Amino acid sequence: MKREIQLEPYEARLLGVLIEKALTTPDGYPLTLNAAINAANQKSNREPVLNLDEVEVAKALAGLERKYLARKVFPGNSRVEKYIHIGKECLGLDALALATLAELMMRGPQTLGELRTHVGRMLAVESLDKMIEVLAPLIENAYVERLPPSPGSRAERFAQLLCPNLHPIDMPSGAVEETATVAGQSRLATLTLRLDALEAEVKRLRQRLEALEPPEPPEEPE
Repeated sequence: MKREIQLEPYEARLLGVLIEKALTTPDGYPLTLNAAINAANQKSNREPVLNLDEVEVAKALAGLERKYLARKVFPGNSRVEKYIHIGKECLGLDALALATLAELMMRGPQTLGELRTHVGRMLAVESLDKMIEVLAPLIENAYVERLPPSPGSRAERFAQLLCPNLHPIDMPSGAVEETATVAGQSRLATLTLRLDALEAEVKRLRQRLEALEPPEPPEEPE
C-alpha cells in the first residue's frame, strides 16, 4: 500500500488536465497559466464543470509543485513560465495508468467500460482485459479503489483515492427519482411557457392581419 499523497480538489483537477493535455495536445504542452485555466474549466470531459479563476488555478499549481507532481519550465528560452506534470516520476506510473488516474480525477467514478472509452481519448486501450491490467497497479498502490455498482447497475466502478470525496460516490435511489421528477416538471413548465408565448404571438399576428385587411364594400341596393 503506497499512497501517501493527498490532493486538494482543485489540485486534482489541474493534475488531471496536465496529464490529459500532455497526451491529447502535445503541440500546446507545457501549459501556460491561461491554458491551464481554460483546460480546468473545459465544458467537455469534465465532471463537474468548474469556473476557476486565475488565483485559484495558480494556487492549485503551486500546491502540485510543493507535492512534486508539477513544475515550471521555460521551453525554448521562453520568458513565459509554463507547467508540466511529473506524475510518472512521483507516482511511479506509466502513461496509460496516468491517463486512467487523470480520467478518474476529471470525471469521477466509472465502470470498466466507461474507463476504456474515456482513457481511449488519450491512449488506445485494446480490450477490457487490458483495462483491468492497467488498473491493477493503481489498486495495489492505493491510488484507485473498487466500488460496488451504482443503483440500477450491475457493473462495479472504480474511483481515485488521491483526493477522496472529490466526487459523490452514490446518489440514493430516492434522490435519483426526485431528480428525475424535478427535471420532468422543469421541462413541462418550459414547454408550457413556450406554448403560451406562441399563442400570444399568433394572437398578435392575427390582430395585425385584421388591421391590414380593407373594409368590406357596402352592399348595393337592389
